[in-house]
Amino acid sequence: MIVTDWRGLPEDLRGAAVAIGAFDGVHRGHQAVIATARAAARSLGAPLGVVSFDPHPRRWFQPDAAPFRLMTPAQMARALEPLGVDRLYLLPFDAEMAALSDEAFARTVLADGLGIRHAAVGFDFTYGKGRTGSPEGLRRQGEALGFSVSVADRIDDPDGLKLSSSAVREAVRAGDMTRAAAILGRPFAIEGQVVHGDKRGRTIGIPTANIRMGDYMRPAYGVYATRTRLPDGRVIDGVANLGVRPMFEIDQPLLEVWLFDFDEDLYGQTLETELVAFLRGEMTFDGLDALKVQIRADADAARAALS
Repeated sequence: MIVTDWRGLPEDLRGAAVAIGAFDGVHRGHQAVIATARAAARSLGAPLGVVSFDPHPRRWFQPDAAPFRLMTPAQMARALEPLGVDRLYLLPFDAEMAALSDEAFARTVLADGLGIRHAAVGFDFTYGKGRTGSPEGLRRQGEALGFSVSVADRIDDPDGLKLSSSAVREAVRAGDMTRAAAILGRPFAIEGQVVHGDKRGRTIGIPTANIRMGDYMRPAYGVYATRTRLPDGRVIDGVANLGVRPMFEIDQPLLEVWLFDFDEDLYGQTLETELVAFLRGEMTFDGLDALKVQIRADADAARAALS
């Protein structure tokens, strides 16, 4: 269940044990914080909730920042389901939220609004105007306001991976999808509505489903082996070009997915495509024949990577 405000909630939507944070990516570090909240929820006999924000606070404070998101709110909600989360409190990050002091956030949003019974946060959690709030500060405020607080320690992968959203972005930017998946606990995926392109792929027998990147961070431009989930739940292997196509340049980067052994109309449907393996960077070609030869080679490489 997604709850989009903290004000005026009925009692049956209050009283949860919650994990609080931006949780962009819901990576393994985030999952450790949520596990702490889950243990408290079980101990208290309370629902398990996650408190996050839309838009991401960085977008509010840096409206001109380059795209950086790792997931959409819908993807976040799906990633939280297998973790046992009953409620996603996706709170509006607006002028009112941005102006709250740390004490006002704890009192107005967490205690009075959500009526939380427990808050779990990460070791580096900050909150309130000017980011003046800390985990220890929240613990003191919780004691006064009637909720307990737990703080999850930083955890790193035994192989030395840093489990953070910034580390995921670094890996995706480099095209290292194996490292990104190791941090996330699943492949990095782009979700969006299929839009009309120039239909050039169809003319050469390679129709693609085209998805705009929106506020997703920009992965390394090039060709990827992919798995795409359709609205009906089917998962189709494929190969995709992500970028601005040097041969037929476009203004904004596009994800163009060729689904193998598939010929159905997908315009207007929302697909989620996992970028499983980076195959090569973007290239220019002497003509369409050379492009077709390379695409077929890319398809063979994608099938091998996905096998």
